[in-house]
Parts: sequence; structure tokens; C-alpha cells
Amino acid sequence: MPDFTNILPMLVLLLAIGAFAGVVAGLLGVGGGIILVPAFYFAFSSLGYDSPQLMQICLATSLATIVFTSIRSVLSHNKKGAVDWDILKRWGPGIALGALVGMLATKGLRSTFLMGTFGFIGLGIGLYLAFGRSHWRLGARMPGGLARMVVSPLLGFLSVLMGIGGGSFGVPLMSLYSVPIHRAVATAAGFGVIIALPAVVGFMLTGTPPEGRPPMMLGQVNLAAFLVVISMTLMTAPLGVRLAHRMDPKPLKRVFAVFIMIMALNMLRKAFLG
Repeated sequence: MPDFTNILPMLVLLLAIGAFAGVVAGLLGVGGGIILVPAFYFAFSSLGYDSPQLMQICLATSLATIVFTSIRSVLSHNKKGAVDWDILKRWGPGIALGALVGMLATKGLRSTFLMGTFGFIGLGIGLYLAFGRSHWRLGARMPGGLARMVVSPLLGFLSVLMGIGGGSFGVPLMSLYSVPIHRAVATAAGFGVIIALPAVVGFMLTGTPPEGRPPMMLGQVNLAAFLVVISMTLMTAPLGVRLAHRMDPKPLKRVFAVFIMIMALNMLRKAFLG
């Protein structure tokens, strides 16, 4: 076990990160996972843990927090009548299937591959947040039929490979198909529950080799980091929801886009340069 004087700064950092992630999840609908995954990796690495499955631990722990944050967020949005339950019903089964396949796929992937995946996709998300335009449209309504059968599992699959909820992909997707932004953010919180819940159950049933892993593990979920972060995100996600209905998030999105791209580039550096 590391010395408590080394753990304390990480606990403080995780509390701050959890608070920020909760606000961002409610405000921008991009999900806290895009912050939590690199934050967990930094925290565990700084404490000297070097498990060959460290990235899987970060993904699983991030998704565990997203289960609770997304439930709190979708309930808060639903009180304002913003959740489109019809989209959730139609897209939910495919998203859940993709999430399960993504969880199973991580078992055979190396941490460096997952870090590279996070970096490349995170960079794309950051670029979209920075340069995407609200008037861009692919259609007047969400696709159905074959398009939905292909896109919904892909959304769940990629989200699990990154350890994120549905907002980072779901909000841009729904916006491109003419769903109003506040409704897209609210509905994407529901995507987060559908993605994270089945994936986390699978991760908890997956064993982790004892060499180099952090303490307090349940399968591949680190309970210590989960409890510290969730204590903050549960409190701050409703604040983000209230802010989302009171202010224009566009300027904040651009700042957050730069933040995401910096984290993504750092993850790519670690993946390819060590």
C-alpha cells in the first residue's frame, strides 16, 4: 500500500475532478468519462500502479461512475420534460448490445491500444466541439431501419472502448438529425445509463491479475476511485443541468474542446512514446 501522504493529494485531485466532471456532464452533455479516464490513469500511474490492464481498470471505473451520474442527470432533465423517451426506446437495444460487445472486446486489447483509441477519438470529439456548427444537418429526424441497426451498436461499442457515456457521440448525432440541443443533451444522459450499466456488470465479473493493480478492486472496477468521484458527481450533475437551461454553453464548449484535445494528445503521447 502506498504511503497515505502520497494518496491524500490524489484523493483531493479526484474530488476536484469528480466535481468538475459532474458539472460538465449536466451542462454540455459530453459525459464525465472523457475527463475521468485520463484522470484515473494519471492518478493510478502516479501512485505506482502498473497493471497491464490499467487502462481497462480506468474504463471500467469511469463507466461505473457514469451509471449513477447519468441516472441523476436524466431524472433532473426529465423533471423539465426534456428527455425524448421515444428515441431512448428505439435506440436503446442496439446501444446496449454494442456496449456489451465493447466490454468483451477490451479483454483482448492491450492498454496501449486502448490509450491510442481514446486519444484519436477524443481528438475528434474535441475538434467537433470546437468547430462544429449548430446548423449542420444530416436529416430532419433520427434515422431508423438499417441505419439505426448499424449506428446504435457502434455508438455503444465506441463509448465503452473510451469509458464514456453516450453524450460525446449522442449529442452531436441527435443535433445532426434536428433534435433540439437541450433535448439532445437530456436524451444523451439516458444513452449513458444504457451504455454503462451492462458494461459495468460485465467488468465487475471480469477478474484482474493481482500484479500492479490498485487496492479495493471489484472485478475491473476500482471501488476507492469510484466512491471518491461519485460522491462529487452526484452532487454537481444537477448543477450542470440547471446551468444548461439558463445559459449559452457555446463559449464553454470551445474552452472545453481545447481541454479535451490536450488530454487526447497526451494520451496519444503515452500510447506511442511511453
